[in-house]
Amino acid sequence: MKIAPEIVLSDEERATLERWSRGRSTPARLVLRSQIVLLAAEGKMNQEIAPRLKTALKTVSLWRRRFAERRVAGIEKDAPRGGRPKTGKRMARLIVEKTTQERPANATHWSTRTLAKYLGTSRSMVQRVWKANGLKPHLTRTFKLTTTHASWRN
Repeated sequence: MKIAPEIVLSDEERATLERWSRGRSTPARLVLRSQIVLLAAEGKMNQEIAPRLKTALKTVSLWRRRFAERRVAGIEKDAPRGGRPKTGKRMARLIVEKTTQERPANATHWSTRTLAKYLGTSRSMVQRVWKANGLKPHLTRTFKLTTTHASWRN
């Protein structure tokens, strides 16, 4: 059986955690984490804290350990999560450049599909960037005059 790390708080840490645990505008996850650490600092065991706060034993163990390792900063923000890395800013800049400065071969303007395929990204990414930047390459901004006179003016 693993032994939970002992939690000893400084006066400043205790004040911060108590403020967070009672704050009405504090996010619920931060309230719970603060309460876990405060009860741990009172000498309570994880098996006592979990049912008292109506949370899982694993949750109590995680935040107690994270506080012991990184103190207040360890519970304030979530750790980075896995997943595909963001390519957003660079790709967005490239989408805007291509849309505004180049024309596709054999076409008058880019479509979300053709530009996405050309750049190797998704159509939804192209659409989001166009919307965020107010780009509408499918709309023409020219005024066309007719070659015939209007007969209704007579």
